[in-house]
Amino acid sequence: MEKQYHKAIKNIPELARILDSCPGFHFADSTEELFGYACGNPENDYFEVKYDVPGKGEFTEVTVARVRNGVAVNYTEPYMRRRDPDCLVVGDNEPTDKERYRERFGKDFAEIRNETFSWLADQELALFAFCTGAEGFEEDAIAVVPANAAFFALGLALLQGITPVSELTDDFSPRTVIYVAPPFRHTHLNGKQVVVHNRLQSTYEIFSYNLYPGPSAKKGVYGVLINQGENEGWVVPHCPAVEVVTPYDNIVTFMHEGASGGGKSEMLEQPHRMSDGRMKIGENTITGEKIYIEIPRTCELHPVCDDMALSHPSIQKGDGKLWLMDAENGWFLRVDHIKEYGTDPVVEKLTVDPPEPLFFLNIDAVPNSRALIWEHIEDAPGKPCPNPRVIVPRRSYPNIVKRPVAVNYRSFGVRTPICSSEEPSYGIIGLFHILPPALAWLWRLVAPRGFSNPSIVDDGGMSSEGVGSYWAFSTGLKVNQGNLLLEQIQNTLATQFILVPNQNVGAWKTGFMPQWLVRDYLARRGSARFNEEQITPARSPLLGFALKSMRIEGTRIPRWLLEVDRQPEVGQEGYDRGAEILKDFFKENLEQFLSKDLDPLGRQIIECCLDDGNINDYEDFFPEYHQFIISD
Repeated sequence: MEKQYHKAIKNIPELARILDSCPGFHFADSTEELFGYACGNPENDYFEVKYDVPGKGEFTEVTVARVRNGVAVNYTEPYMRRRDPDCLVVGDNEPTDKERYRERFGKDFAEIRNETFSWLADQELALFAFCTGAEGFEEDAIAVVPANAAFFALGLALLQGITPVSELTDDFSPRTVIYVAPPFRHTHLNGKQVVVHNRLQSTYEIFSYNLYPGPSAKKGVYGVLINQGENEGWVVPHCPAVEVVTPYDNIVTFMHEGASGGGKSEMLEQPHRMSDGRMKIGENTITGEKIYIEIPRTCELHPVCDDMALSHPSIQKGDGKLWLMDAENGWFLRVDHIKEYGTDPVVEKLTVDPPEPLFFLNIDAVPNSRALIWEHIEDAPGKPCPNPRVIVPRRSYPNIVKRPVAVNYRSFGVRTPICSSEEPSYGIIGLFHILPPALAWLWRLVAPRGFSNPSIVDDGGMSSEGVGSYWAFSTGLKVNQGNLLLEQIQNTLATQFILVPNQNVGAWKTGFMPQWLVRDYLARRGSARFNEEQITPARSPLLGFALKSMRIEGTRIPRWLLEVDRQPEVGQEGYDRGAEILKDFFKENLEQFLSKDLDPLGRQIIECCLDDGNINDYEDFFPEYHQFIISD
């Protein structure tokens, strides 16, 4: 072990000094080993992760219960049960548009960095080696965690994988190091979730000053990949992808981007059915009217990735389509919409009786019970936590795709509020819209976070999650990511772009049914093009084209779900006021990209938006795409 651990840290002198000074450390070889220590030791079925905090005394951060299907992790503070969107700060002096540590806290990061190393040198530690990214494109990494927070190491290992010490070769050289020091949240950081990214010449350091895995174990590693892509000229899309197999054995591949809460996890789910087999399309929030659809057999789903995809240049085929593959070993599934047994049989079966133990977050379970994903912990009496999660190893998911795939439809999801003439809002997006590439790029630049987001701590209003919806996890420059996205779109014009809402369509409450129906509808259409009689320019140019009609398995979708201005509860006046809200949001968030480093074509597209361009203006930027989606 002595020789092997020195091999692992030979280029990280700070870590070597920590391990030489600490009371003890253990290199984990497997997730099974970390499952054993998640509750302190393999004999325990319950454990409290606590620390002595100066001026506060002993503070319990987390409770961990060993359950029959894994471990159930719960945070004592409701604030810690969701990702804080402002958790990332930059500790280095490299170019960035993100807030730097010294700007937020008034001190140079070097001071707390050294204090962190000193604190870790006084702790029993757990370490393990892993790789960032997919096989073939990975970089070596290592995690350093207080031994009593082994559950956090477990979550990270399930998401990113683990390399046994015995398999470390002489050329193992960690490019990324994650240091975990929870008490600093209280002593230095005003009780907030803070994750500091420190880009050094030879090492990318991540300092996680909290124990919620979202900002660090998951999105921290995502930031590493985004940084690698920015340096090498490629994009790490924030999306799931799925091969959809129709009842006629046609295969159509979707990727679905969007800010947190935009329907990424749901894209891998079957539509939720009622007890009689019908699916509820929506309910009118003003009149109470409900509409349903019957689809005897929906399409089969073969998942490719859940949240982070690699679109590395080496897997592109030059055929005009975007090719991608998964960037993770495990999936961080949100299950807030599963409120009772029978909602999603696939995920319920997978989690109730899994082939291997799972990691449950914000699920109410006691030791030796069975964690049930519809039993959400309460933030307050009668108020369920909106962000229950489960980490599922990729290998456990049924019908998984293990190769790169070509994307047919590239959708963007927006979490929209109710819109009516009485209370107009940006909830004017129809069941789905077809976007010219120029508009698809603008939607990714602004990436609205949207209505009632369950995944993060926010004020519930409309805000921008930024370029490609992954800006919250990036440490570089917005204009660089904007340019990379535009270049990617230019090179993949054989992939079609669509826009899909969730939660509400005008005055109708729909949940995630729009994206489920659209997925089945477009998959069944296969490669068929839309002709000019089937589509019409949306009343708001930012929404591209709307469908005039849509029929699924013989059922016609009401036109007022496709064009929201036709809903009597909204009308043209309510729609136009909502369109103004959307237009103002775009203008407010696009001007920042108009720097000297912006691609000239990108500048023209943004200026078109700022000048209130129409749909023809947006089409003219990529005329060849117009011919691809519309035939005479």
